[in-house]
Amino acid sequence: MSKMDGGGLSLVMLCLGMFSSCNCAQDNGGATTAVYIVTLKHVPTSHYYGELRVKQRHRSKHNGSDGMSRFDHPSNKPRKDWNNGSYISSAHDSLLRRILKGEKYLKVYSYRYVINGFAVLVTPQQADKLSRCKEVSNVVLDFSVRTATTHTPQFLGLPQGAWAKEGGFEMAGEGIVIGFIDTGIDPTHPSFSDNTPMKPYPVPKHFSGICEVTRDFPSGSCNRKLIGARHFAASAITRGIFNATQDYASPSDGDGHGTHTASIAAGNYGIEVVVSGHHFGNASGMAPRSHIYSIAVYKALYKSFGGFAADVVAAIDQAAVDGVDIISLSITPNRRPPGIATFFNPIDMALLSAVKAGIFVVQAAGNTGPSPKSVASFSPWIFTVGAAAHDRVYSNSVVLGNNITIPGVGLAPGTVNGSMYTLVSAVHALNNTAAVNDIYVSECQDSSNFNRGVVQGNILICSYSIRFVLGLSTIKQALETAKTLSAAGVVFYMDPYVIGFQLNPIPMSIPGVVIPSLDDSKVFLRYYNSSLVKDEATKKIIKFGGVASIGGIEANFILSAPKIMYYSARGPDPEDSLLDNVDILKPNIIAPGNSIWAAWSFRGTDSIEFIGESFAMMSGTSMAAPHVAGLAALIKQRFPFFAPSAIGSALSTTASLLDRNGRPIMAQHAYANPDLNKFPATPFDMGSGFANATAALDPGLVFYSSYEDYISFLCGINGSSPVVLNYTGESCGVSTITAVNINLPSITISKLNRSAVVQRTITNVDRNETYRVGWSAPYGVSVQVTPTQFFIASREKQVLSVAFSATMNSSFASYGRIGLFGTTQGRVVNIPLSVIIKISYNTTGG
Repeated sequence: MSKMDGGGLSLVMLCLGMFSSCNCAQDNGGATTAVYIVTLKHVPTSHYYGELRVKQRHRSKHNGSDGMSRFDHPSNKPRKDWNNGSYISSAHDSLLRRILKGEKYLKVYSYRYVINGFAVLVTPQQADKLSRCKEVSNVVLDFSVRTATTHTPQFLGLPQGAWAKEGGFEMAGEGIVIGFIDTGIDPTHPSFSDNTPMKPYPVPKHFSGICEVTRDFPSGSCNRKLIGARHFAASAITRGIFNATQDYASPSDGDGHGTHTASIAAGNYGIEVVVSGHHFGNASGMAPRSHIYSIAVYKALYKSFGGFAADVVAAIDQAAVDGVDIISLSITPNRRPPGIATFFNPIDMALLSAVKAGIFVVQAAGNTGPSPKSVASFSPWIFTVGAAAHDRVYSNSVVLGNNITIPGVGLAPGTVNGSMYTLVSAVHALNNTAAVNDIYVSECQDSSNFNRGVVQGNILICSYSIRFVLGLSTIKQALETAKTLSAAGVVFYMDPYVIGFQLNPIPMSIPGVVIPSLDDSKVFLRYYNSSLVKDEATKKIIKFGGVASIGGIEANFILSAPKIMYYSARGPDPEDSLLDNVDILKPNIIAPGNSIWAAWSFRGTDSIEFIGESFAMMSGTSMAAPHVAGLAALIKQRFPFFAPSAIGSALSTTASLLDRNGRPIMAQHAYANPDLNKFPATPFDMGSGFANATAALDPGLVFYSSYEDYISFLCGINGSSPVVLNYTGESCGVSTITAVNINLPSITISKLNRSAVVQRTITNVDRNETYRVGWSAPYGVSVQVTPTQFFIASREKQVLSVAFSATMNSSFASYGRIGLFGTTQGRVVNIPLSVIIKISYNTTGG
């Protein structure tokens, strides 16, 4: 594996600093500089070599020969020359020198594969000058982005299902490289070790990435499991917000998020999870041998500021050049992209080129649910994943002296043998020097405020205020206070100003529990206050009469899972900033994303409660996306000839619609008290359903959609021709399609004006089979599918024609489903139907 030292970054940072100094001193019209992403009219190299990469990868996989690398140029030019991109970079430099002759500027990146263009630090006047150059097609201001398991392999049925089909966990995902664009990785974590007594890790033949070597990421950090690691921060550095001591100018993960997501998808099998001295079983990734050269890391997100599109596009570009098979993005934009359509932004267009090159792209839906149109992943070539709860829940409780049991959260031990201990509130245990009027003293953040003799051997009561939510106070510090005072345990009650905040189970090294419900907190405090014995004259407390025991952590398994979490972003897919709906189903699917155990960086600070731990429990669509990336690796291994759309189709058409009780999956629809506001999930909540790993490896039928289909769709957007040309170099012809006619494994109609006919083409990737067709129509719509039964031979295609007719006027979405039922092998292929506005007749006459 090739390496490089950190000198290059030092030089870049030095140059950036010099530019900033010079820019402030020069007469540059007084304008503020910013980073702009510039695309050129000449198409990117991926458009020439993407198909070659896929064909060569497929040929090498099947004939056993070394073949050409997927990035080899068809001429005799060495591959390293292509990967260095020296010619393209020089061309960009020459263009900038000519257009901005004699002016100060700084080229931040040259994009050489998925976009033909560059990122440059210039003034608005210089950006305007660039936009008027005949070679330049598009100039976009850089924008910000943000980050959006021990048991989930079993919940998804992997050990007995998908892993068994792939030859067991030791072969699951072998030969596939997943590229993670995130906050980096902790290379020392055992989840990424290549030290195994099993079959030796193979050497990847189609991957050409390197491993950066810096002081924070020393030589030897990469291995035969973690095969590539780079970082991208030039756009952030130009803004002067990069903190090298906190963010690390290396692939090292100072946040924790990137380590967590990488291990969910491809962490090693059976790694013991120990947090705060408690054992929580063993952790495994979805594709534990996913590539065995499985992981390539492209750090473009940082703890202190998030990230920027220019850095993310550079990471996507490098991942495509290196030869990854799958890109996992647990990040979303901070705002809906402006312009004529959400799809026309540098990140989505770079990912379109990656898809053309055969790379499957997975992205988190975002954590802005449960409101409609909150999804932050827009394009049909991107596979968007929402978050669901799995079937393991951790419970804790406090039992009061009056035999009332109050539920709570906290990964903590219980009090010894369930013994009762006296309850003492922090505000009643102050020492003589404590500031009685300190409104934060109840949060137990400073042990010097309290009388140790009052607290010792008792259960300390602390408040959980909005300051904990903001990170100004921490449970970890309150536990330190309790230990210093020799408390027997801690109970946190919820402050009334913390409304609707949902708590993950929190690790505690001593008996402890957090009461997350405001109503339960009132019950607890009412019992405590009523048990106090006070002097009638002085009103001082003479006896703490309340007692309680802390139950301790328990893992329970429920049958009402999965359920869609309130924070998981929802459809419909917004086409533009005016929130017009587009005929594309988002999210595509849901996967486990709530309370997920996974690896944690020893430098990780994203969750203060897990600082210093090797594992952390996190929640969000960020956790759901890598579950699907790992499953996609298994599908890619089983079907190496599958295009990205076929992988997405296999996941979608086989997704589960029912929970473990056999009832419809439910979706939380409120931030406050979400379990009291659950309703049956719709396609705009869950896409096609909950990921079914085993069924996805045997889809039978798949829906293919091509790069050309996506271009035809983009060209069909009103006024898009120049934008399509600007981003892709493709000229729009007379033949275009609307979104509803992309060959997706779903049908979404945002406005049904009386009637419409939609066609879908399916391909048989298995043996000959006969299918029966059944369907349920959305409310207010009649549906007719033809044919109602068909025979389809292996590798053959079949066209389905679906006729929709509105039977009423309505602006409320309704849903249905088409099912294709195999008569021989018992497969079921599901196609969700969604119709929003229905117009059955013209209400104005005529």
